[in-house]
Amino acid sequence: MHRTAPPSLPRLAAASLAGTAIEFYDFFIYGTAAALVLGPLFFPTFSPLAGTLAAFATFGVGFVARPLGSVLFGHIGDRHGRRPVLIASLLLTGVATVAVGCVPTYESIGIAAPVLLLVLRFLQGLGLGGEWGGAVLLTAEHAPAERRGLWASFPQVGPAVGFLLANGIMLALSATLTEAQFAAWGWRVPFWIAGLLVAVGLALRSSLAESPDFLGLREHARVPLAEVVRDHWRLVLLTAGALAVGYAVFYAVTTWSLSYGVEELGVSRTVMLGCIMAVVVVKGALTPVVAVLGDRYGRRPLCLLGCAATALWMFPMIALLSTGQPLLMFTGFLVAMLAFITMFAVIGAYLPELYEPRMRCTGAAVGYNLGGVVGGALTPIVATAAAQGDGTPWGVAAYLTGIALLSLGCFALLPETRPATAPDPAAATG
Repeated sequence: MHRTAPPSLPRLAAASLAGTAIEFYDFFIYGTAAALVLGPLFFPTFSPLAGTLAAFATFGVGFVARPLGSVLFGHIGDRHGRRPVLIASLLLTGVATVAVGCVPTYESIGIAAPVLLLVLRFLQGLGLGGEWGGAVLLTAEHAPAERRGLWASFPQVGPAVGFLLANGIMLALSATLTEAQFAAWGWRVPFWIAGLLVAVGLALRSSLAESPDFLGLREHARVPLAEVVRDHWRLVLLTAGALAVGYAVFYAVTTWSLSYGVEELGVSRTVMLGCIMAVVVVKGALTPVVAVLGDRYGRRPLCLLGCAATALWMFPMIALLSTGQPLLMFTGFLVAMLAFITMFAVIGAYLPELYEPRMRCTGAAVGYNLGGVVGGALTPIVATAAAQGDGTPWGVAAYLTGIALLSLGCFALLPETRPATAPDPAAATG
């Protein structure tokens, strides 16, 4: 078994953050392209609305593949270690992403174009389904119990970094290229850049040490998924339902609202991307701060607070978005993202603590990625369909509020997991 000297926690957290940033860059760049350009290029025989829905459907395939990836890579992680998962998942997602940038359009190869797009999106999702479990577990299992929330939050910063990198490149291309140039080749550039980023990620992860929790196991689960389904099926369903709201809110803000703002409200692509990127900066910066609160006050209370805030804010957010005014849209997105991060900043510690080490990689990752199917895959499609017609798209607000209430109920049924060795607020003030 591969053994190296234990890394420092900052180095380990940095490598995990970099890897999740790269993999989520790969995943997010597809979502932005789906919102802006893939419909006309790969589904030209559809109406503009149907083309957007079809592009978002291929976007959703990545989420459907993620639980399958969590099963595949979770088995590897529970049987052979967390470290191999980090390497294999990063390589798979990166190769699939570069290949997306090379797929000819419908005009060149006909129906084979969207079929290839679908297959590559599936492979992206498969890789990302393994990434989260490996990165978060390797960090969480190295961290001291009283600071596990803080250290396990750094891989959770990775999605924000990946989103900013993906959309920053897309924004730069949108601002410097004509519409014709962007449609002809500009949208492909971010996918090609993924190859360079993957090489950097592999270099950072190649020397990481295996998790001490895994190395300390006396016996490994023979078929981790079978044990999870047999002994923890209720826990998996509850965690999936609990996390659905985070995915729904994030992709409503970052993917659906981008398409809605540009196509329905007539807001420029640059303005919409700018508003969305600004709130994601705040999200990334505050993630470790909120995670410290999770170490101090518990995981579950913050998750319940975030769900309740989301349920109360969805109608105001949609009202502010519908104005088309940048400052008001930013305000709506910002409050929604603050509610989101109140939940997801602590998930990196919360989910691993719910499962025993021998099946932890499978259990935590399957629950996390099933939540993505419920909240992430369907949201852009449902929201696009619900926003049709004149007037404010209140149907979208109702849908997101319903998801928030579902997640609130699921979090209410989950236990608290903050270790007893974590700082006690009462003792600190007494």
